[in-house]
Amino acid sequence: MKLTILGGGGFRVPLVYGALLGDHAEGRVTRVTLYDTDADRLSAVARVLAEQAAGVPDAPDVVATSDLDEALRGADFVFSAIRVGGLAGRAADERIALAEGVLGQETVGAGGIAYGLRTVPVAVDLARRIGRLAPDAWVINFTNPAGMVTEAMSRHLGDRVVGICDTPVGLGRRIARVLGADPDRAWIDYAGLNHLGWVQGLYVDGRDALPRLLADDGLLGSFEEGKLFGTGLLRSLGAIPNEYLHYYYYNREAVRAYQEAGQTRGAFLSEQQQGFYARMREPGTPAFATWDRTRAEREATYMSENREVSGAGERAAADLESGGYEQVALALMRAVARNERTSLILNVRNRTTLPGLDADAVVEVPCLVDANGAHPVTVSPLPAHASGLVHAVKAVERSVLEAAESGSRSVAARAFALHPLVDSVTVARRLVDAYTAAHPQLGYLDRP
Repeated sequence: MKLTILGGGGFRVPLVYGALLGDHAEGRVTRVTLYDTDADRLSAVARVLAEQAAGVPDAPDVVATSDLDEALRGADFVFSAIRVGGLAGRAADERIALAEGVLGQETVGAGGIAYGLRTVPVAVDLARRIGRLAPDAWVINFTNPAGMVTEAMSRHLGDRVVGICDTPVGLGRRIARVLGADPDRAWIDYAGLNHLGWVQGLYVDGRDALPRLLADDGLLGSFEEGKLFGTGLLRSLGAIPNEYLHYYYYNREAVRAYQEAGQTRGAFLSEQQQGFYARMREPGTPAFATWDRTRAEREATYMSENREVSGAGERAAADLESGGYEQVALALMRAVARNERTSLILNVRNRTTLPGLDADAVVEVPCLVDANGAHPVTVSPLPAHASGLVHAVKAVERSVLEAAESGSRSVAARAFALHPLVDSVTVARRLVDAYTAAHPQLGYLDRP
Protein backbone atom coordinates (compact mmCIF):
# COMPACT_ATOMS: atom_id res chain seq x y z
CA MET A 1 0.00 0.00 0.00
CA LYS A 2 1.02 3.57 -0.62
CA LEU A 3 0.83 6.20 2.12
CA THR A 4 1.19 9.85 1.16
CA ILE A 5 2.12 12.31 3.89
CA LEU A 6 1.14 15.92 3.20
CA GLY A 7 3.53 18.06 5.19
CA GLY A 8 6.17 15.40 4.67
CA GLY A 9 8.95 17.71 5.81
CA GLY A 10 7.26 18.16 9.17
CA PHE A 11 9.17 17.50 12.36
CA ARG A 12 6.92 14.68 13.61
CA VAL A 13 6.93 12.60 10.42
CA PRO A 14 9.60 10.22 11.85
CA LEU A 15 7.07 9.19 14.51
CA VAL A 16 4.71 7.95 11.80
CA TYR A 17 7.50 6.19 9.92
CA GLY A 18 8.72 4.59 13.13
CA ALA A 19 5.27 3.09 13.67
CA LEU A 20 5.28 1.73 10.12
CA LEU A 21 8.67 0.09 10.67
CA GLY A 22 7.12 -2.07 13.36
CA ASP A 23 4.40 -3.39 11.06
CA HIS A 24 5.52 -6.50 9.15
CA ALA A 25 2.16 -8.09 8.36
CA GLU A 26 0.72 -8.70 4.92
CA GLY A 27 -1.08 -5.67 3.51
CA ARG A 28 1.18 -3.20 5.29
CA VAL A 29 2.37 0.13 3.88
CA THR A 30 5.31 -0.54 1.56
CA ARG A 31 5.76 2.94 0.04
CA VAL A 32 5.73 6.31 1.76
CA THR A 33 5.58 9.45 -0.35
CA LEU A 34 6.55 12.65 1.41
CA TYR A 35 5.09 15.85 -0.02
CA ASP A 36 6.16 19.30 1.10
CA THR A 37 6.68 22.71 -0.46
CA ASP A 38 10.00 23.17 1.41
CA ALA A 39 12.82 21.19 -0.23
CA ASP A 40 15.23 21.67 2.72
CA ARG A 41 12.74 20.26 5.20
CA LEU A 42 11.95 17.35 2.90
CA SER A 43 15.61 16.51 2.57
CA ALA A 44 16.17 16.71 6.34
CA VAL A 45 13.28 14.40 7.17
CA ALA A 46 14.25 11.95 4.42
CA ARG A 47 17.70 11.68 6.05
CA VAL A 48 16.13 10.92 9.43
CA LEU A 49 13.91 8.22 7.90
CA ALA A 50 16.86 6.66 6.10
CA GLU A 51 18.69 6.24 9.41
CA GLN A 52 15.53 4.88 11.04
CA ALA A 53 15.22 2.27 8.28
CA ALA A 54 18.81 1.04 8.57
CA GLY A 55 18.82 -2.63 9.46
CA VAL A 56 15.09 -3.11 8.76
CA PRO A 57 15.01 -5.30 5.63
CA ASP A 58 11.35 -4.71 4.78
CA ALA A 59 11.30 -0.98 5.60
CA PRO A 60 8.82 0.95 3.47
CA ASP A 61 10.41 2.76 0.52
CA VAL A 62 10.50 6.53 0.91
CA VAL A 63 10.01 8.98 -1.97
CA ALA A 64 10.13 12.75 -1.51
CA THR A 65 8.43 15.14 -3.91
CA SER A 66 7.22 18.72 -4.21
CA ASP A 67 4.68 17.71 -6.89
CA LEU A 68 1.32 17.40 -5.14
CA ASP A 69 -0.45 15.58 -7.97
CA GLU A 70 2.37 13.03 -8.18
CA ALA A 71 2.18 12.51 -4.44
CA LEU A 72 -1.57 11.85 -4.47
CA ARG A 73 -1.91 9.56 -7.49
CA GLY A 74 -2.28 5.95 -6.46
CA ALA A 75 -2.40 6.69 -2.74
CA ASP A 76 -4.30 4.25 -0.54
CA PHE A 77 -4.00 6.51 2.49
CA VAL A 78 -3.31 10.24 2.71
CA PHE A 79 -2.00 11.57 6.01
CA SER A 80 -2.54 15.32 6.26
CA ALA A 81 -0.25 17.19 8.66
CA ILE A 82 0.20 20.58 7.02
CA ARG A 83 0.89 23.88 8.78
CA VAL A 84 -0.29 26.86 6.78
CA GLY A 85 1.93 29.83 7.64
CA GLY A 86 4.49 27.64 9.41
CA LEU A 87 5.56 28.06 13.01
CA ALA A 88 6.15 31.75 12.39
CA GLY A 89 2.42 31.99 11.72
CA ARG A 90 1.67 30.21 14.97
CA ALA A 91 3.94 32.57 16.90
CA ALA A 92 2.16 35.56 15.34
CA ASP A 93 -1.23 34.07 16.27
CA GLU A 94 -0.13 33.81 19.89
CA ARG A 95 1.44 37.26 20.03
CA ILE A 96 -1.56 39.06 18.52
CA ALA A 97 -4.06 37.35 20.80
CA LEU A 98 -2.03 37.92 23.96
CA ALA A 99 -1.70 41.61 23.10
CA GLU A 100 -5.50 41.75 23.35
CA GLY A 101 -5.51 39.82 26.61
CA VAL A 102 -6.97 36.62 25.15
CA LEU A 103 -5.59 33.14 24.55
CA GLY A 104 -3.47 32.55 21.45
CA GLN A 105 -3.03 28.75 21.66
CA GLU A 106 -3.04 27.16 18.19
CA THR A 107 -6.24 25.13 18.60
CA VAL A 108 -8.11 26.93 21.38
CA GLY A 109 -9.62 30.41 21.43
CA ALA A 110 -8.46 33.27 19.22
CA GLY A 111 -5.30 31.52 18.07
CA GLY A 112 -7.24 28.45 17.00
CA ILE A 113 -9.69 30.58 15.04
CA ALA A 114 -6.89 32.43 13.26
CA TYR A 115 -5.18 29.15 12.41
CA GLY A 116 -8.46 27.71 11.18
CA LEU A 117 -9.15 30.70 8.95
CA ARG A 118 -5.72 30.21 7.34
CA THR A 119 -5.97 26.46 7.05
CA VAL A 120 -9.54 25.63 6.02
CA PRO A 121 -9.29 27.03 2.44
CA VAL A 122 -6.11 25.02 1.85
CA ALA A 123 -7.64 21.88 3.36
CA VAL A 124 -10.73 22.23 1.17
CA ASP A 125 -8.55 22.53 -1.93
CA LEU A 126 -6.66 19.41 -0.86
CA ALA A 127 -9.90 17.52 -0.31
CA ARG A 128 -11.13 18.41 -3.79
CA ARG A 129 -7.82 17.37 -5.32
CA ILE A 130 -7.80 14.07 -3.43
CA GLY A 131 -11.33 13.45 -4.64
CA ARG A 132 -10.13 13.82 -8.24
CA LEU A 133 -6.76 12.07 -8.10
CA ALA A 134 -7.23 9.45 -5.38
CA PRO A 135 -10.99 8.97 -4.97
CA ASP A 136 -10.59 5.63 -3.18
CA ALA A 137 -8.01 6.89 -0.69
CA TRP A 138 -8.75 7.21 3.00
CA VAL A 139 -7.65 10.55 4.46
CA ILE A 140 -6.28 10.68 8.01
CA ASN A 141 -6.30 14.28 9.19
CA PHE A 142 -3.91 15.48 11.87
CA THR A 143 -3.85 19.09 10.63
CA ASN A 144 -5.00 21.44 13.38
CA PRO A 145 -7.52 22.57 14.40
CA ALA A 146 -8.24 18.88 13.76
CA GLY A 147 -12.00 18.77 14.27
CA MET A 148 -12.67 21.91 12.28
CA VAL A 149 -10.40 20.89 9.40
CA THR A 150 -11.84 17.36 9.32
CA GLU A 151 -15.35 18.79 9.06
CA ALA A 152 -14.30 21.09 6.21
CA MET A 153 -12.75 18.17 4.31
CA SER A 154 -15.70 15.86 5.04
CA ARG A 155 -17.98 18.16 3.04
CA HIS A 156 -16.08 16.94 -0.03
CA LEU A 157 -14.84 13.49 1.02
CA GLY A 158 -17.64 12.31 3.28
CA ASP A 159 -16.71 9.58 5.74
CA ARG A 160 -13.45 8.83 3.91
CA VAL A 161 -11.74 11.51 5.99
CA VAL A 162 -11.15 10.78 9.67
CA GLY A 163 -9.50 13.11 12.16
CA ILE A 164 -7.07 11.78 14.76
CA CYS A 165 -5.65 13.13 18.00
CA ASP A 166 -3.52 11.50 20.66
CA THR A 167 -4.81 13.38 23.71
CA PRO A 168 -7.97 11.30 24.39
CA VAL A 169 -6.19 7.97 24.13
CA GLY A 170 -3.31 9.31 26.23
CA LEU A 171 -5.78 10.45 28.88
CA GLY A 172 -7.55 7.09 28.88
CA ARG A 173 -4.29 5.18 29.20
CA ARG A 174 -3.16 7.34 32.14
CA ILE A 175 -6.45 6.73 33.95
CA ALA A 176 -6.28 2.98 33.31
CA ARG A 177 -2.71 2.74 34.61
CA VAL A 178 -3.59 4.66 37.79
CA LEU A 179 -6.43 2.22 38.40
CA GLY A 180 -4.18 -0.77 37.81
CA ALA A 181 -6.03 -1.77 34.65
CA ASP A 182 -4.67 -2.85 31.28
CA PRO A 183 -5.05 0.21 29.00
CA ASP A 184 -5.53 -2.05 25.98
CA ARG A 185 -8.55 -3.72 27.59
CA ALA A 186 -10.26 -0.60 28.94
CA TRP A 187 -13.25 0.99 27.21
CA ILE A 188 -13.15 4.78 27.46
CA ASP A 189 -16.51 6.55 27.59
CA TYR A 190 -15.36 9.84 26.08
CA ALA A 191 -17.24 12.54 24.18
CA GLY A 192 -16.91 16.10 22.90
CA LEU A 193 -15.04 17.95 20.19
CA ASN A 194 -11.34 17.86 19.42
CA HIS A 195 -9.47 19.33 22.43
CA LEU A 196 -12.83 19.73 24.17
CA GLY A 197 -13.89 16.39 25.61
CA TRP A 198 -14.46 14.53 28.87
CA VAL A 199 -13.93 10.96 30.11
CA GLN A 200 -17.17 10.03 31.88
CA GLY A 201 -16.40 6.37 32.42
CA LEU A 202 -13.65 3.81 32.08
CA TYR A 203 -14.91 0.26 31.79
CA VAL A 204 -12.86 -2.82 32.57
CA ASP A 205 -14.62 -6.18 32.14
CA GLY A 206 -17.92 -4.34 31.90
CA ARG A 207 -17.57 -2.38 35.16
CA ASP A 208 -16.99 1.37 35.42
CA ALA A 209 -13.82 2.03 37.42
CA LEU A 210 -14.01 5.84 37.24
CA PRO A 211 -16.06 6.29 40.46
CA ARG A 212 -13.26 4.55 42.38
CA LEU A 213 -10.75 7.04 40.96
CA LEU A 214 -12.93 10.06 41.76
CA ALA A 215 -13.37 8.89 45.34
CA ASP A 216 -9.66 8.48 46.05
CA ASP A 217 -7.68 11.72 46.56
CA GLY A 218 -4.36 9.92 46.33
CA LEU A 219 -5.13 8.25 43.01
CA LEU A 220 -6.91 11.29 41.58
CA GLY A 221 -3.99 13.61 42.27
CA SER A 222 -1.32 11.22 41.04
CA PHE A 223 -1.51 11.77 37.27
CA GLU A 224 -1.25 14.64 34.81
CA GLU A 225 -4.90 15.78 34.71
CA GLY A 226 -5.34 15.46 38.48
CA LYS A 227 -2.35 17.75 38.97
CA LEU A 228 -3.49 20.17 36.27
CA PHE A 229 -7.11 20.60 37.32
CA GLY A 230 -7.04 19.75 41.01
CA THR A 231 -8.94 16.93 42.67
CA GLY A 232 -11.75 19.17 43.88
CA LEU A 233 -12.70 20.33 40.39
CA LEU A 234 -12.54 16.82 38.93
CA ARG A 235 -14.73 15.43 41.67
CA SER A 236 -17.28 18.22 41.20
CA LEU A 237 -17.37 17.59 37.45
CA GLY A 238 -17.72 13.84 37.93
CA ALA A 239 -15.49 13.42 34.90
CA ILE A 240 -11.90 13.83 33.75
CA PRO A 241 -11.49 16.62 31.17
CA ASN A 242 -9.13 16.61 28.24
CA GLU A 243 -6.04 18.60 29.27
CA TYR A 244 -6.93 21.38 26.80
CA LEU A 245 -9.94 22.26 28.95
CA HIS A 246 -7.43 23.78 31.36
CA TYR A 247 -7.49 26.78 29.04
CA TYR A 248 -11.23 27.13 29.76
CA TYR A 249 -11.38 26.31 33.47
CA TYR A 250 -8.28 28.36 34.29
CA ASN A 251 -8.36 30.86 31.46
CA ARG A 252 -7.23 33.99 33.35
CA GLU A 253 -4.33 32.17 34.94
CA ALA A 254 -3.29 30.59 31.62
CA VAL A 255 -3.41 33.90 29.73
CA ARG A 256 -1.39 35.64 32.45
CA ALA A 257 1.20 32.84 32.47
CA TYR A 258 1.60 33.04 28.70
CA GLN A 259 1.86 36.84 28.80
CA GLU A 260 4.58 36.63 31.45
CA ALA A 261 6.53 33.83 29.76
CA GLY A 262 9.82 34.66 28.12
CA GLN A 263 8.50 33.43 24.77
CA THR A 264 5.35 31.80 23.49
CA ARG A 265 5.14 28.10 22.67
CA GLY A 266 5.07 28.85 18.95
CA ALA A 267 8.13 31.07 19.18
CA PHE A 268 9.99 28.39 21.14
CA LEU A 269 9.14 25.67 18.61
CA SER A 270 10.00 27.95 15.71
CA GLU A 271 13.42 28.69 17.17
CA GLN A 272 13.99 25.04 18.10
CA GLN A 273 13.04 23.67 14.69
CA GLN A 274 15.00 26.31 12.81
CA GLY A 275 18.02 25.08 14.73
CA PHE A 276 17.22 21.45 13.91
CA TYR A 277 16.78 22.03 10.18
CA ALA A 278 19.90 24.20 10.09
CA ARG A 279 21.95 21.41 11.69
CA MET A 280 20.50 18.95 9.20
CA ARG A 281 21.97 20.95 6.33
CA GLU A 282 25.42 19.94 7.59
CA PRO A 283 26.45 16.66 5.90
CA GLY A 284 28.01 15.05 8.97
CA THR A 285 25.07 15.59 11.32
CA PRO A 286 23.75 12.31 12.83
CA ALA A 287 20.20 12.70 11.57
CA PHE A 288 18.10 10.46 13.82
CA ALA A 289 19.99 11.23 17.03
CA THR A 290 19.69 14.97 16.38
CA TRP A 291 15.98 14.63 15.69
CA ASP A 292 15.38 12.49 18.78
CA ARG A 293 17.11 14.92 21.14
CA THR A 294 15.04 17.77 19.72
CA ARG A 295 11.84 15.73 20.07
CA ALA A 296 12.55 14.91 23.72
CA GLU A 297 13.05 18.60 24.55
CA ARG A 298 9.83 19.46 22.71
CA GLU A 299 7.79 16.87 24.63
CA ALA A 300 9.24 17.77 28.02
CA THR A 301 8.17 21.42 27.66
CA TYR A 302 4.62 20.67 26.42
CA MET A 303 1.99 22.81 28.25
CA SER A 304 4.68 23.94 30.69
CA GLU A 305 2.89 27.23 31.48
CA ASN A 306 -0.30 25.37 32.40
CA ARG A 307 1.59 23.00 34.67
CA GLU A 308 3.30 25.97 36.32
CA VAL A 309 -0.06 27.65 36.97
CA SER A 310 -1.35 24.48 38.62
CA GLY A 311 1.86 23.59 40.44
CA ALA A 312 1.86 20.28 38.56
CA GLY A 313 5.64 20.13 38.23
CA GLU A 314 7.56 18.34 35.51
CA ARG A 315 5.87 15.85 33.19
CA ALA A 316 5.94 12.27 34.42
CA ALA A 317 8.01 9.75 32.50
CA ALA A 318 4.83 7.91 31.44
CA ASP A 319 3.56 11.07 29.77
CA LEU A 320 6.73 11.28 27.69
CA GLU A 321 6.42 7.78 26.28
CA SER A 322 5.80 7.35 22.56
CA GLY A 323 2.68 5.62 21.26
CA GLY A 324 0.64 8.72 20.55
CA TYR A 325 -1.01 9.86 17.37
CA GLU A 326 1.24 7.76 15.13
CA GLN A 327 -0.06 4.60 16.82
CA VAL A 328 -3.64 5.82 16.39
CA ALA A 329 -2.94 6.40 12.69
CA LEU A 330 -1.37 2.95 12.29
CA ALA A 331 -4.25 1.23 14.08
CA LEU A 332 -6.74 3.10 11.88
CA MET A 333 -4.93 2.10 8.67
CA ARG A 334 -4.66 -1.54 9.74
CA ALA A 335 -8.34 -1.71 10.64
CA VAL A 336 -9.43 -0.27 7.29
CA ALA A 337 -6.90 -2.08 5.06
CA ARG A 338 -7.11 -5.52 6.70
CA ASN A 339 -10.49 -5.38 8.39
CA GLU A 340 -8.72 -5.74 11.75
CA ARG A 341 -11.60 -4.42 13.77
CA THR A 342 -10.68 -2.13 16.61
CA SER A 343 -12.03 0.71 18.74
CA LEU A 344 -10.45 4.16 18.63
CA ILE A 345 -11.40 7.67 19.71
CA LEU A 346 -11.63 9.63 16.46
CA ASN A 347 -13.01 12.78 14.88
CA VAL A 348 -15.92 11.72 12.68
CA ARG A 349 -19.32 12.94 11.56
CA ASN A 350 -21.77 12.87 14.44
CA ARG A 351 -24.72 11.05 12.91
CA THR A 352 -26.86 10.72 16.08
CA THR A 353 -24.12 10.31 18.70
CA LEU A 354 -24.34 13.67 20.50
CA PRO A 355 -27.90 15.03 20.80
CA GLY A 356 -28.43 18.58 19.65
CA LEU A 357 -25.71 18.47 17.00
CA ASP A 358 -26.62 17.70 13.41
CA ALA A 359 -25.51 14.54 11.62
CA ASP A 360 -22.64 16.25 9.73
CA ALA A 361 -21.05 17.96 12.72
CA VAL A 362 -17.63 16.41 13.35
CA VAL A 363 -17.28 15.23 16.95
CA GLU A 364 -14.61 13.33 18.89
CA VAL A 365 -16.00 10.04 20.21
CA PRO A 366 -15.19 6.32 20.44
CA CYS A 367 -15.61 4.52 17.13
CA LEU A 368 -15.59 0.96 15.92
CA VAL A 369 -13.32 0.77 12.87
CA ASP A 370 -13.36 -1.86 10.14
CA ALA A 371 -12.89 -2.11 6.38
CA ASN A 372 -15.85 0.23 5.89
CA GLY A 373 -14.40 3.01 7.98
CA ALA A 374 -15.07 4.50 11.42
CA HIS A 375 -18.49 4.18 13.02
CA PRO A 376 -19.29 6.29 16.12
CA VAL A 377 -20.82 4.40 19.02
CA THR A 378 -23.21 5.37 21.78
CA VAL A 379 -21.70 7.36 24.64
CA SER A 380 -23.08 8.72 27.90
CA PRO A 381 -24.99 12.00 27.46
CA LEU A 382 -22.87 15.02 28.27
CA PRO A 383 -23.95 17.03 31.33
CA ALA A 384 -25.38 20.49 30.69
CA HIS A 385 -22.13 22.38 31.42
CA ALA A 386 -20.19 20.25 28.92
CA SER A 387 -22.94 20.14 26.31
CA GLY A 388 -23.29 23.92 26.41
CA LEU A 389 -19.58 24.39 25.83
CA VAL A 390 -19.57 21.88 22.96
CA HIS A 391 -22.46 23.64 21.24
CA ALA A 392 -20.88 27.08 21.71
CA VAL A 393 -17.54 25.98 20.24
CA LYS A 394 -19.21 24.11 17.38
CA ALA A 395 -21.00 27.38 16.48
CA VAL A 396 -17.56 29.03 16.35
CA GLU A 397 -16.21 26.29 14.07
CA ARG A 398 -19.18 26.62 11.75
CA SER A 399 -18.62 30.38 11.57
CA VAL A 400 -14.99 29.80 10.58
CA LEU A 401 -16.10 27.43 7.81
CA GLU A 402 -18.66 29.98 6.61
CA ALA A 403 -16.07 32.79 6.62
CA ALA A 404 -13.60 30.62 4.70
CA GLU A 405 -16.21 29.92 2.06
CA SER A 406 -17.67 33.43 1.78
CA GLY A 407 -14.61 35.60 2.42
CA SER A 408 -16.68 37.70 4.82
CA ARG A 409 -14.80 39.71 7.46
CA SER A 410 -17.97 40.13 9.52
CA VAL A 411 -18.51 36.38 9.67
CA ALA A 412 -14.86 35.96 10.69
CA ALA A 413 -15.40 38.55 13.43
CA ARG A 414 -18.51 36.63 14.52
CA ALA A 415 -16.38 33.49 14.93
CA PHE A 416 -14.09 35.34 17.36
CA ALA A 417 -16.94 37.08 19.18
CA LEU A 418 -18.86 33.84 19.77
CA HIS A 419 -15.94 32.03 21.35
CA PRO A 420 -16.26 31.65 25.14
CA LEU A 421 -12.64 32.77 25.59
CA VAL A 422 -13.06 36.04 23.65
CA ASP A 423 -15.16 38.39 25.75
CA SER A 424 -15.76 41.36 23.48
CA VAL A 425 -17.11 42.07 20.01
CA THR A 426 -14.76 45.04 19.85
CA VAL A 427 -11.79 42.78 20.59
CA ALA A 428 -13.08 40.30 17.99
CA ARG A 429 -13.05 42.99 15.30
CA ARG A 430 -9.57 44.14 16.28
CA LEU A 431 -8.36 40.55 16.09
CA VAL A 432 -9.65 40.20 12.54
CA ASP A 433 -7.85 43.40 11.55
CA ALA A 434 -4.61 42.36 13.22
CA TYR A 435 -4.60 38.81 11.86
CA THR A 436 -5.39 39.85 8.30
CA ALA A 437 -2.59 42.42 8.47
CA ALA A 438 -0.14 39.78 9.73
CA HIS A 439 -1.07 36.85 7.49
CA PRO A 440 -1.11 37.12 3.67
CA GLN A 441 -3.10 33.86 3.63
CA LEU A 442 -6.09 35.78 5.01
CA GLY A 443 -6.22 38.15 2.07
CA TYR A 444 -9.35 36.32 0.90
CA LEU A 445 -11.30 37.97 3.74
CA ASP A 446 -12.12 40.92 1.50
CA ARG A 447 -15.92 41.07 1.77
CA PRO A 448 -17.94 42.90 4.44
